[in-house]
Amino acid sequence: MKNWDILISYLRLPAFVRLLLMGSSLLILFGLLIHLVEPSTFHNVFDGIWWAIVTAATIGYGDIVPKTTAGKLVAILLILLGTGVITTYFASVSATAVAKETALLNGQLRYRKKGHVIIVGWNERAREVLVQLTKSHPSFRCVLIDATLNALPISSKNIHFIKGNASYDDVLQKANVTEAQMILITADPHKTEAEADKDSILTLLAVKSLNPSIYAIVEILTEQYVNNARRAGADEVIQTNLLSSFTMANSLQSPGVSKALEMLLCQLHDRKLQLIDAEEWCIGKTFSESGQLLLKKQMVLIGIMRGEEGHMNPPPQFMIERGDRLFVLSP
Repeated sequence: MKNWDILISYLRLPAFVRLLLMGSSLLILFGLLIHLVEPSTFHNVFDGIWWAIVTAATIGYGDIVPKTTAGKLVAILLILLGTGVITTYFASVSATAVAKETALLNGQLRYRKKGHVIIVGWNERAREVLVQLTKSHPSFRCVLIDATLNALPISSKNIHFIKGNASYDDVLQKANVTEAQMILITADPHKTEAEADKDSILTLLAVKSLNPSIYAIVEILTEQYVNNARRAGADEVIQTNLLSSFTMANSLQSPGVSKALEMLLCQLHDRKLQLIDAEEWCIGKTFSESGQLLLKKQMVLIGIMRGEEGHMNPPPQFMIERGDRLFVLSP
């Protein structure tokens, strides 16, 4: 029964591992055999193994060869058996490498690293996000999930592609969602806005069920689905239509605003917009006083977030309280 278990365990090993074990055993066996058959030429087992490896690999250095008829018969048997096993092994290794490379390019290979970011959906917004992040953070690691792509659209060693529907558990597990740090779910441009929002919320529910602690950012197109996304566990909701409508409305009132805003965003480069917790030194101070102090740190104070309420460019005498978050432009 024990021997049967060993055989089953052996058969469950990958093909190239089985061939490696078989080839190694064969070389050791023939090394021992040639030493026993012709000890005058092969003074020790190591000489025999060396000769077996050189012969089976078809290198044939000729530094040590059998001289007796029995030794030559052993050599013939090794050539007939060993060369085939070695050749099959290297062919298996090559086939495994090619299969793995194909699976990687086609989005079928599981991602195994931790602390990465997952982006769901391929569109112009996702492309721009990846371009900006890989440019500003060369070590940025990301998994892209999309059901419409056949191959990775961006050439980067730190971007891994998974093909499939992100609302399916097996696809999310391939992306190693349980070990991911953040996820960005973008709206599907091939569907109506309402349908795209429903799919985004469904994906969010699937993600949160597998990793409740992941920080989830969801793109929502219609206002009526914003609260649904938050109830489903979204840590941050980006209302793309609201942001673009705001820009359009301001451009109609003051022509050129959209161009100025675009130039401002493009010129950020190494600077970034971020929310930071109000520290002790600024609690109880006015917006104007805190802004002056932050300028010494090369930060520009833009507004204050108090709970869910935002105060962009409030009056200079606006008081900062404990628990506030500062919206700043930082280096």
